[in-house]
Amino acid sequence: MKEKLRSITSKALPPFIALALVFILWMYACGSGSVPKFMLPSPRDVAQAFAEDWQLMLMHSRVTLTETFIGLALGIIIGFLSAVVMDRFRIVKKMLYPLIIISQTIPTVAIAPLLVLWLGYQMLPKIVLIILIVFFPISISLLEGFSSVDADTVNLMRSMGAGRVQIFRYVKIPSALGHFFSSLKISVSYAVVGAVLSEWLGGTEGLGCYMTRVRKSFDYDKMFAVIIVISVISLLLIWLTGFLQKKCMPWEKINKMRST
Repeated sequence: MKEKLRSITSKALPPFIALALVFILWMYACGSGSVPKFMLPSPRDVAQAFAEDWQLMLMHSRVTLTETFIGLALGIIIGFLSAVVMDRFRIVKKMLYPLIIISQTIPTVAIAPLLVLWLGYQMLPKIVLIILIVFFPISISLLEGFSSVDADTVNLMRSMGAGRVQIFRYVKIPSALGHFFSSLKISVSYAVVGAVLSEWLGGTEGLGCYMTRVRKSFDYDKMFAVIIVISVISLLLIWLTGFLQKKCMPWEKINKMRST
């Protein structure tokens, strides 16, 4: 029990200290008057703004989270399928891989308004943008995971009569899970940012739309409050991804215990 408490403390204490230092510097900058109030609202003003508008922020958060989860799910499916096809057929990999790389050179800020123009101001363009953001890290990391499979293990499975499907299920997927969850932690945060950005550029609901409205009315305390909400959502999704990784990869905990 003491060792577990020490482990939790050693993990939680450094980020807590860092956040506390940032908070102290923030309060000092606002209290000393070195930064104008309209440029940097105080923590008290931000907390008050959140207390005043929390119901509205919650409503917009639901819209953003809905877009994020739908786009993330579709992006994972498309990324997984593209990785499987590229791993199975080399000619497809030679054809698709450069196109996937080129797709990531297009700035998100440039393509988001075009998606809004082509698909309207509803949820569809936001979901499409999230898919474009998510599927790249998922497909590339899964492809690397499939390629990193130990050749001796594959040959052993073949000598025991295993087919392609069995090798894929029992060897390639477990080998690629670590790569998948590493990319998923990045993708969930990018998905939230992509949803907010697309709402910022065009939409009627969502945290991005809310940010546009408060910015135009110069309510920067509310702007800071919604930024904190977006950060909290991203951190919770990253934590959830780590939790799922532990559940899906229980052997990692055993390996860590053996190494220590």
